[in-house]
Amino acid sequence: MRLGINLGYWGAGMDADNLAVAREADRLGYDVCWAAEAYGSDAPTVLAWVAAQTERIDVGSAIMQIPARQPAMTAMTAATLDSLSGGRFRLGLGVSGPQVSEGWYGIRFDKPLARTREYVEIVRKAMSRERLTHEGEHWTLPLPGGPGKPIKLTVHPQREHIPLYIAAIGPKNLEQTGEIADGALLIFPAAEHLEETALRHIRAGREKAGLTMDGFDVCPTVPLALGDDVTGLADMFRPYTALYVGGMGSRKQNFYNQLAQRMGYEKEAAEIQDKYLAGDKEGAAAAVPHSLIDSTTLLGSVERIADGMRAYAEAGVTTLTLAPAGFTLDERLAALRAGTEAMERAGLA
Repeated sequence: MRLGINLGYWGAGMDADNLAVAREADRLGYDVCWAAEAYGSDAPTVLAWVAAQTERIDVGSAIMQIPARQPAMTAMTAATLDSLSGGRFRLGLGVSGPQVSEGWYGIRFDKPLARTREYVEIVRKAMSRERLTHEGEHWTLPLPGGPGKPIKLTVHPQREHIPLYIAAIGPKNLEQTGEIADGALLIFPAAEHLEETALRHIRAGREKAGLTMDGFDVCPTVPLALGDDVTGLADMFRPYTALYVGGMGSRKQNFYNQLAQRMGYEKEAAEIQDKYLAGDKEGAAAAVPHSLIDSTTLLGSVERIADGMRAYAEAGVTTLTLAPAGFTLDERLAALRAGTEAMERAGLA
């Protein structure tokens, strides 16, 4: 099992700290540094900044949003970042959610699976430097009856194959991800539920494509906090968990709420969502079960964190992406270093 880090969103007042975390992860031998985007900072700009100031660590988008860019533009960006970084870029894609897709980008959140499949086909074809043609439900290239003609990417990526990941939560999306991607970006992963909530669906997709799990990167993001008070550390993540389980998407379309239900928290997930959507964010956070937080994070001493890492590795995780938490840069760096120490103690390094 390899280690990565997730810097989250840029522009939240911790930009200098985030760069310091990325550089320390590079020094410590972490495998990949991911950055996110929603409706603030964009991922490619952040990743170019990080890649320019690191030496070895891969940089990856977790995620570049499908409704934000035409697929050919995503291929151009991926090829450029891979070239500039010396072959260190990983392309993570996702459909985002209905509120962002329709409210921010003006793109209908319909048929997300079909749209993702078609998008990936176009991106892969463009990155391979074939002349780009495509006839599908969502894109037709070139447009018929006009001056457009099949053209090919002029930039040469550093590598022939840029790893492509998809952020997936629901069973159908996970299955399709196994079929068409090189890796899956997961969130709120509990080691004891990983097989039933994710891996069996990914495996089904791999089998549909005539593939095995060999070489497929199972890559969940897991917050990490170092300290003696596990309950207090878990409480740090109550607002974060309540936001996703209660407030992401709509009442009918909240993939994280549905995931919590599949993990056995049906009643609790409903209560969190009811309170969050009613404007009671503190009540929603208080309603998050400690066990849900503890099973989807790495909290406590280095030894306890090592036990959690071992459980993730045994469950089938191949790259464990850490989000090191702390109120200061020193605390975040200490958590980052604890990650490497825990890997060694777990016998995984």
